[in-house]
Amino acid sequence: MRVMVTGVTGQVGRAITEVLRPNRPIIAVGRAELDLAQPDRIALALDRFAPELIINPAAYTAVDRAEDEKELAFRVNAEGPTAIARWAADRGVPLIHFSTDYVFDGTGARPWRETDPANPLSVYGASKYAGENAVRSAGGPHLIIRTSWVYAAHGANFLRTIVRLAKERKELRIVADQVGAPTSARLIADAVAGIIGADRTTLAERFAAVQGVVNVAASGETSWYGFAAAIIGGLNARGVALAVESVVQIATNDYPTKAKRPANSRLDLTQLRQAFGIEPSKWDLALSIELDQLATKMA
Repeated sequence: MRVMVTGVTGQVGRAITEVLRPNRPIIAVGRAELDLAQPDRIALALDRFAPELIINPAAYTAVDRAEDEKELAFRVNAEGPTAIARWAADRGVPLIHFSTDYVFDGTGARPWRETDPANPLSVYGASKYAGENAVRSAGGPHLIIRTSWVYAAHGANFLRTIVRLAKERKELRIVADQVGAPTSARLIADAVAGIIGADRTTLAERFAAVQGVVNVAASGETSWYGFAAAIIGGLNARGVALAVESVVQIATNDYPTKAKRPANSRLDLTQLRQAFGIEPSKWDLALSIELDQLATKMA
């Protein structure tokens, strides 16, 4: 099966490519080959590459900037996936498309299930939900993967930001009243490999069995404060020199942002376990793997 992976310069696209490449032909494409901001050109690009499975983690992910760039966010996160999904549906090509916990409003005290109603708080969340609906409406075999708090040892993400700040400042003030599961790009890639382990005929059936959507995240939960403390503690344990001496808990209201974030980003993983037989690692164990890579680079 010829598998196309989009957004390969991003965290998830890069990780998926690395995990899948040893076992199957991979068509790895970045913005130069497939630009979601130019949806009218997508069909021609897909005709040229002729994939038999499309995995689409490419997205506009600048959450705060999206509040000022609504048109661009919707073009990349909704119109681009619309073009991909229609091309795939017309040819019966399975599509795995990525979405986010930001489609929910973050209320409640339990993890979000795939069947819970969406109510995004931000332009970013609304654009991703519009992309979900476009993929569904196309009518082809599809699986929407919702994930949360994505990071990796490379790229721009919370882990890398905390590492940089911890080397520069003595005190960090981190939000403690938003809860979720930090999820490494590698964990997501491993889950994708498990999901597509079956042959192509079975993929459509497996996608349909979960109504085309599944949550993929690390197990367990923490706050952004807990995540930051674990990063700093892990680097200290690995002998990495840091300037930071204290990490202070603050409330969301103490750190205003242009886009509103959900307070509860936890995702229910029951369907991932039952339908696909995948048991994701605990968030702190997955973090340990990324910290090992970072510490080696920083040595």
